[in-house]
Amino acid sequence: MANKHFCQSCSMPMDTPELFGTEKGGTKNSDYCKYCYADGAFTNPDLTLEEMKKHMMKIMGNEKLPEEIVEVALSRLPYLKRWSEKVKLL
Repeated sequence: MANKHFCQSCSMPMDTPELFGTEKGGTKNSDYCKYCYADGAFTNPDLTLEEMKKHMMKIMGNEKLPEEIVEVALSRLPYLKRWSEKVKLL
């Protein structure tokens, strides 16, 4: 798992550039996945950390991922770039 990129919004593994979000003009952004970030902005800019947790639980539940993986992904969220800055402000 060394050198693996994770989306700094949802913690999804981003193994290939096709999963990277985009800036305005189409350049790739390796911090965020294409589902969270497109054309230079978050796809859901008003999403809260708690809403992201609920969204991820639903998606990961539908994927029938092991509970341990879900727990790790959720516990990582507050430390990701998108959320850690907001947590510091609270």
